[in-house]
Amino acid sequence: MVIDFHTHTFPDSIAAKTIKVLEGNADIKAFTDGTLQGLKESMDGFIDLSVILPVVTKPSQFATINRFAALLNEKERDVISFGGMHPDTSDYKSELREIKLLGLKGIKLHPAYQKTRIDDPAYMKIVDYASELGLIISVHAGIDIGLPDPVYCTPRQAAALIKEVKPEKLVLAHMGGWKLWDEVEECLVGENVWFDTSFTHGYMGEHQMLSILRNHGADKILFGSDSPWSGQAESLEAFCRLPLTEEERESILWRNAAKLLKLE
Repeated sequence: MVIDFHTHTFPDSIAAKTIKVLEGNADIKAFTDGTLQGLKESMDGFIDLSVILPVVTKPSQFATINRFAALLNEKERDVISFGGMHPDTSDYKSELREIKLLGLKGIKLHPAYQKTRIDDPAYMKIVDYASELGLIISVHAGIDIGLPDPVYCTPRQAAALIKEVKPEKLVLAHMGGWKLWDEVEECLVGENVWFDTSFTHGYMGEHQMLSILRNHGADKILFGSDSPWSGQAESLEAFCRLPLTEEERESILWRNAAKLLKLE
């Protein structure tokens, strides 16, 4: 079994336009057309379950994105969508309770798109209450290839949040901080936090991947692709080339995700 803990889709009506804009910003080519159908075609034969992480770029999108996610979860069996939160919301507790009532298992925060440091009090309050509700919190960590400066979630900033809030189900994407992996090793390895492997294929050396994986613990690593920005099949193939034990490989490919998602 393989669970991809980090994917993105867009509504059919805006997918083509959104993909084109994001491709231009990041100077990369998407591996799918950005639709749900495109993701499902990408999964075929490789991925059993994909977690979709929607990004709320302004507070007014909250209701539309989260209710759409809930409807998708009712209809689909091989994808699970999280909800999304924006740090500028006027009533974070009410919105997080709504996400919980909608049956969503977690939230996505994207500091770069939301232009807020992860150790900002607004995020700290959201992460703290989301943790109280038992929600998973997935965060874009490190540099964003399309919005490279400033960096709104450095490993050091994430470590400050962890120290202050002590979240139970925090997932830092891109192995804790895209292209800031020396700082990940310095500030985050060994902390109570999960990392996902998304968008590391072709960017992160095998030696450092194995160093972080082994020192942090395979039980705190989740397989992810960042589809459509990385290919699911290609990401899986690259991961499976790592010299891991069968127990480590199974933990990362699905057991850890199943535990967080309460699928077992």
